Amino acid sequence: MDNLRAMRIFVRAVELGSLSAVAREMGTTQPTISKAVAALERDLGVRLLERTTTSLTPTPQGRRFHVRAKGVLEEYGEAVADARGQTGMPTGLLRVNAPVALGQFRLNALMLEFLARYPDIEVELILNDRFVDLVEEGVDVALRLGGTLPPDGIARGIAVSPRLLVASPGYLRGRPAIRRPDDLHRHETIRFAWLASGDAMTLEGPGGSVTVTTHGRYRVNNALAIRESLASGAGVGLAPAWLVDDLMASGDLVAVLPKWRAPMQQAHLLYPSRRYQSLRARLLIQFLAERIPALAGFQPWPPERAGA
Repeated sequence: MDNLRAMRIFVRAVELGSLSAVAREMGTTQPTISKAVAALERDLGVRLLERTTTSLTPTPQGRRFHVRAKGVLEEYGEAVADARGQTGMPTGLLRVNAPVALGQFRLNALMLEFLARYPDIEVELILNDRFVDLVEEGVDVALRLGGTLPPDGIARGIAVSPRLLVASPGYLRGRPAIRRPDDLHRHETIRFAWLASGDAMTLEGPGGSVTVTTHGRYRVNNALAIRESLASGAGVGLAPAWLVDDLMASGDLVAVLPKWRAPMQQAHLLYPSRRYQSLRARLLIQFLAERIPALAGFQPWPPERAGA
């Protein structure tokens, strides 16, 4: 039990940023808290906290241990509640990471729905388009788009979105007709910046797959900016259906080469480990796995890949 108490002290120290604050919270003295952390560090053989007169920050080993220790404490709490016959009520903070455009355009509304369903859970939604280290940055659940995934998490495929070639009627009016993929080289193409494939575009359609070299003077690293650019008539571009479904329904965008499509965009949920997963994290994973495939522009994960 001493180790369990020491872990609890360490976790609160990281969260509160002060040993004195932990002492006040636990009704004891700062030297007592400091001794408990020092004993934990000796037991583990690593330094967990960097202490100065004005700050307290976890070391790299401390950040990773903090994530694991929180999981152990939550597992213990749930085991106690189960043994006592209590109904576990989900509480606490969830850190969620997602791409910027998907977060703004789709995920934000889902997170508000999740919060309404579980009033004792808090969510911190961090939107960026880079791969984050789930453990290093304390992320409980991440939503990623695309087939390339970071190696430090467990990935669960939940949905796919068709990638369509689209343009505005205004852009297409008066320009050379696009009847086959090779015609695209005569048009302005709007694409995501930093694509590994560069200006090469691979499409699948009648007769198989073809790769064409496109041309475009505008590249941007944000999907919502691509959506706006396409709708304003700046060019032709590939876009996942979740991003442009409403614009196609309204006629602001139309399909170009409707018999041709790019490989589908994959949506995965990532989390640090199947072990020591909090109840709130499990609930969020299940919620997103059910709700995202039902959003406009998404389809359920292919059955043959459901176990991936």
